[in-house]
Amino acid sequence: MEFTRITTDPARMGGVPCIRDLRIPVATIVEMIAEGMTPAEILAAYPDLESADIREALRFAAEAVRERELPMLSD
Repeated sequence: MEFTRITTDPARMGGVPCIRDLRIPVATIVEMIAEGMTPAEILAAYPDLESADIREALRFAAEAVRERELPMLSD
């Protein structure tokens, strides 16, 4: 899967995946969605973002989780 809007640079933001070199971590966008913010609210908070950035951040997060084996709690 190719991500054209996600960048990583060891010299910037500690190498964490960011949106288009904007110093906005993918994790920040995913967290905002998880907290209930709408894409419109996120775009208002970060005017440099575009709708496609939010969609790609979510796709990137999904792919990152898909590639790992995560421990699940069982009752």
